[in-house]
Amino acid sequence: MWTLIAGLFMGWSLGANDAANLFGPIVASAALRFWTAASIAAAFVLVGAVTVGSRGFAAYEAIGAQTLISSFLIMVAAGLTVTLMTFLGLPVSSTQAVVGAIVGAALIAGGVSFQPLVKIFVSWVLTPLGGMIAAFIPYKLLIMFPRALPARLVTRNSVIRVGLILVTCYSAYSLGANNVANVTGVYVGAGVVSPFLAALIGALAIGAGILTFSRRVVRTVGNRIVSLDHLTALIVVLAEAITLNVYALIGVPVSASQAVVGAVLGIGLVKGVKTIDGRVLVRVLFGWIGTPAIAGAISAGLGLFVGLFD
Repeated sequence: MWTLIAGLFMGWSLGANDAANLFGPIVASAALRFWTAASIAAAFVLVGAVTVGSRGFAAYEAIGAQTLISSFLIMVAAGLTVTLMTFLGLPVSSTQAVVGAIVGAALIAGGVSFQPLVKIFVSWVLTPLGGMIAAFIPYKLLIMFPRALPARLVTRNSVIRVGLILVTCYSAYSLGANNVANVTGVYVGAGVVSPFLAALIGALAIGAGILTFSRRVVRTVGNRIVSLDHLTALIVVLAEAITLNVYALIGVPVSASQAVVGAVLGIGLVKGVKTIDGRVLVRVLFGWIGTPAIAGAISAGLGLFVGLFD
């Protein structure tokens, strides 16, 4: 069970980084306080993980067989990568970190299976596009038909606030359902723990990361790419949650950060391209490209260092 320490570290890193995707826009728009949103998110991550999260475990088992030590090294590599990006304030893909680490270790061992990677790679392209479409369409419709919301300001703000709380719950549920496989999926493949226990442990680790170290990345996603108000924040988080939930049901772990950044860009496209901060977007894209490469290099390096795959 000692190898699970690395999984707990990875889960903590994931929670710290992906909390921004759950409620960054909501906190930035001042609709909810950080601790309120963080507490709600931590609770519903647990619900999503233990009810649906086990569906994503098979995706990682198909890439390559794992041992106790290889599982440990993969989680260390992925966790270090996500922690580094969190420290830099970049919302990155924990899915990319884990896949990169698995591939790096498997390449050294000579046992990587590329066929299941195709579905994962395609999802990396479709996820931000899905988030963008899921945000663009409803926001465009609301602009075209403004009477869809209550006319009275007090009533309107109350409706939006309740909606924000509900979508925070939904997005946290979707994150737990989709991304817990990134934390403990390799341990299921190695026979260390059962799927249910893996989901429970992973969810608790993610919740700890949300509550302890997520503020820095929350600021980046929340308002630095496109300025958001209460209504647009609600649409962004809902679009992200829908995207994650769809992939969770399919059984493919995808990136919450890609989904939410795509949704934010969808809002920016409706408002006008000039409202998008290109410099911040470039930093985010750098994180997406660098994450699998860095995780893969660390994983391969650790494997070579310990002579595990000789």
